[in-house]
Amino acid sequence: MDHRGEFRRAALELGIPDDEISRFSQHLRLSIGLYAGGGGSPVGKFGGLPQLPVGMKWPSGGDCSLPLLFSVDCGALLRIDGLDLPADGTLLFFVDQEMDHEDTSGRYAQVVYVPDGAETAVAGAPDSVCVREQLDLSSNLIAGLPLWLQEGDEDWHEYWEDLDWEDMSPFQQQLAQYMERDLPHLDELRALAYDLWPSGAGVVIGGYADDDVINSIAEQTLAGREKAGEIPAIPVAKWSSHLEEEKHRLTSEWISLARELPEYEVYCTSFVIRQDDLAAARLDKALAVTTFEAP
Repeated sequence: MDHRGEFRRAALELGIPDDEISRFSQHLRLSIGLYAGGGGSPVGKFGGLPQLPVGMKWPSGGDCSLPLLFSVDCGALLRIDGLDLPADGTLLFFVDQEMDHEDTSGRYAQVVYVPDGAETAVAGAPDSVCVREQLDLSSNLIAGLPLWLQEGDEDWHEYWEDLDWEDMSPFQQQLAQYMERDLPHLDELRALAYDLWPSGAGVVIGGYADDDVINSIAEQTLAGREKAGEIPAIPVAKWSSHLEEEKHRLTSEWISLARELPEYEVYCTSFVIRQDDLAAARLDKALAVTTFEAP
């Protein structure tokens, strides 16, 4: 289905200029929401035991085996432009959330891709692994926008509203001018996208990476470039504005491979991957970040 065309036609009916619709659509990412229950054939499973290639050992973090969080059948998922998932096969997401939350090495989370045609068998869980109750997952489409275009992120927008023009960095001024000048119908476009593709899922495939994850990647990237002498040392007073600009740049390079929404679990894991690595099926390049959400 031509989802972009559907959005454009609906926006034109609201009287919004075509060029503004195109600008907004550049930032709109559709993702796949997974939720337990629903009708039709399942597109994945939450928990349970995995179908692993015959002879493959249960994924491990070195000192412990990793629980299966969920799995998805790529061939059963809706196809979305810009989300270059494998056309078939199964993606399995393993993570020891408590260990991953406390450790930054990345060894306590793995994404395993099992292509169609591989000889597989249901793997028996090691004694140390807690097997979650298996639930069939259904799917729907969800609209996503970068943080600076979202509505309702109070911390973000209150921060901007409290800034005088002269206190903004050149990058912040550029974004503010862009929204005011080039997206005068932002509220209507945002509401239309959310009406067409509302949320309500527990796990999301694709879309924008969580802000905390991108923030961490941006901090490491800037610090690494400073250390390597690729950029001049950034004064402490200007660090936040440089970080904000770097985060903005990285949102086009990175995509959320899969993430749990905060209301779904106390521990929430986000798997992110570079767009080019996903397109090349280099799924072992995915990074995982587990946060703890107080109930």
